[in-house]
Amino acid sequence: MQDTHIIELYADSLWLEKGLSANTISAYRQDLQAFSDWLASRGQSLLSISKADVLSYLGAQRAGKLSARSAARMLSCLRGFYRLQCREQRIAADPTLDIDSPKLGRPLPKSLSEQDVEALLAAPNTDDPLELRDKAMLELLYASGLRITELVGLKFAQLSLSQGLVRVVGKGNKERLVPIGEEASLWIQRFMSAGRPSLLAAGTAPDVVFPSRRGQMMTRQTFWHRVKYHALNAGLSSEISPHTLRHAFATHLINHGADLRVVQLLLGHSDLSTTQIYTHVARERMKSLHSMHHPRG
Repeated sequence: MQDTHIIELYADSLWLEKGLSANTISAYRQDLQAFSDWLASRGQSLLSISKADVLSYLGAQRAGKLSARSAARMLSCLRGFYRLQCREQRIAADPTLDIDSPKLGRPLPKSLSEQDVEALLAAPNTDDPLELRDKAMLELLYASGLRITELVGLKFAQLSLSQGLVRVVGKGNKERLVPIGEEASLWIQRFMSAGRPSLLAAGTAPDVVFPSRRGQMMTRQTFWHRVKYHALNAGLSSEISPHTLRHAFATHLINHGADLRVVQLLLGHSDLSTTQIYTHVARERMKSLHSMHHPRG
């Protein structure tokens, strides 16, 4: 069986059995194709390898400066793939058995101070329709903690400005209601009346709230570049991304006393342990402030 065909069969199983998103499936497909290409250079295929081959590949990737986290993701992908091949009886033994995952630290997510967020939100020139759209998107992102995919794909049916709520369907098709606050609502309303009509002149009217300059649904990459553009104009680090504002949303809520389980619900985390990392971010911030301002710091 050709490697390309077996990879597509696995991708189909990820969608059918696990309901993974298109982006996640695409990442798994790319990882498997990279492994397949490496095997082909050695005259091998995906269904004719041993544990030693998997270890050789991971070792080669690590030598090529692949991070421990990326190597762990790669191994997880291979484990799922070969578990299915065993189940379907395409191979006799799983070559990924008894391979230890790389040890990972738990890096704290990069966040922004409240002053940095204010600088970023003030950066767009709201007299320009495109930047008015960016302003509304940034305000909504900070007010709600949406994922970038949830933001750029936001439809009118999901948004209720009168109630100050947005209905989001996140990972695993889980639905959640998130309040967006008065400030974000005001900027969205202003964009609707003063910015969005001129963007739609370039194309047909899409159902999405925040269209691109061509009047279509914006890509994640486009908004990522827009955030970087405004961050540089605000004098902030070029490493800022849309996800940084999601982290800031969660961190600032906890800094101001929000309950961890409430933050979990707002972010759409299925596991509380995923949300708990923000308590570490808040703790590090408190330690930094103590060190800076306390006479014995």
